[in-house]
Amino acid sequence: MALPRAARTQRRTRIQEAKEEQILEAALEVFSLHGFRGATVDQIAEVAGMSKPNLLYYFRTKETMHRALITRVLDTWLDPLREFDAEGNPVSEIRSYIRRKLEMARDFPRESRLFANEILQGAPNIEDELKGPLKALVDEKAEVIRTWAKAGKIAKCDPYHLIFSIWSTTQHYADFDVQVRAVLGQDNAGEGRFEDAARFLEQLFIGGLNVNEQPSEV
Repeated sequence: MALPRAARTQRRTRIQEAKEEQILEAALEVFSLHGFRGATVDQIAEVAGMSKPNLLYYFRTKETMHRALITRVLDTWLDPLREFDAEGNPVSEIRSYIRRKLEMARDFPRESRLFANEILQGAPNIEDELKGPLKALVDEKAEVIRTWAKAGKIAKCDPYHLIFSIWSTTQHYADFDVQVRAVLGQDNAGEGRFEDAARFLEQLFIGGLNVNEQPSEV
């Protein structure tokens, strides 16, 4: 992970840590609105309520701030997939994964847009992570899905495209939030839209996979 300049030069105090978080929060706001290329250090400093020289003491370049955010977001984004349990009931695991991804779309829309922009630019800051840790994790969970299919717990499917489909349908509610709310209209565009989406996606994926729900042990 890219470290802020202050972290490399000395042990950070609580004040320094708070300043770094203040800067990263401002950077997240600016990057999610304007993308990496459109964002400037001056904009980030203004949103952070700091002078540009003060900001640059903590993060020397725009690239350093962006990479710190992207690395953090990728780690957070993968948490629900890490919890995908091979020993669990397929219904419960798939339902939980869908709902956690939708919760992230609801609670972290800026982070989702930041990540989407990074991918659209060719993933210059996280290509190694995508080809390394991300691929290894997806390979591991794809094998879980294959094992369920071989055991007759779900219909046979391509596990990678199943995972991609869950990613795309859930993150749509963050990356295209303006469009979603516009199409749903004022009466249907409240927080309940995420619950509506969860129920539909559960029906789509669980029903489509023909999951045979296993009885719970007494």
